[in-house]
Amino acid sequence: MNKQKRHEIFTRWRDDNPHPTTELEYSSPFELLIAVILSAQATDVGVNKATRKLYPVANTPEAIYALGVDGLKEYIKTIGLFNTKAENVIKTCKALVDKHGSEVPDNRADLEALPGVGRKTANVVLNTAFGQPAMAVDTHIFRVSNRTKIAPGKNVNEVEQKLMRFVPKEFLIDAHHWLILHGRYTCVARKPKCGSCLIEDLCEYKEKTEF
Repeated sequence: MNKQKRHEIFTRWRDDNPHPTTELEYSSPFELLIAVILSAQATDVGVNKATRKLYPVANTPEAIYALGVDGLKEYIKTIGLFNTKAENVIKTCKALVDKHGSEVPDNRADLEALPGVGRKTANVVLNTAFGQPAMAVDTHIFRVSNRTKIAPGKNVNEVEQKLMRFVPKEFLIDAHHWLILHGRYTCVARKPKCGSCLIEDLCEYKEKTEF
């Protein structure tokens, strides 16, 4: 995969979807942070169903903390790993109130220090809430990067580093959204929809499908 091909791939994605964003529903950095914590090993659709009930009742660190672990569980019990997530969210709300004036920090170190927040979650928040170039490599991005050869790597960290290095600068802010959407709807895990793919002629996957 060369520089010209990568540039053309991202140009096509941008032309097709100039303002991509997360499919998680949120109206503040805090709502996004909580939604991303809840989305680990869960679908965005499932998280949105839960937060549509939760956020009208509680959408600040103080308000969610006031629900307590058991109160929060009632809203998120349809999401996988909800017991652990409820505990992490309550601890994170307390940390935000105690250490950050109830504001979501806009730097990696402080974000990753919050309970339930790993590198991937921090990257989503930095990129989507604060407009910083960051690459949250989930299963979709890992698959697309390797399959297309845009940024092949043995693990998520390697793929993240390569994407940050190889994606042309003009596309860096939105790249992670285009990659996720491509993996979610076109370059799907079992049988990629190569026949209806915008970048089929540029992709270096050897086992292309006809459909």
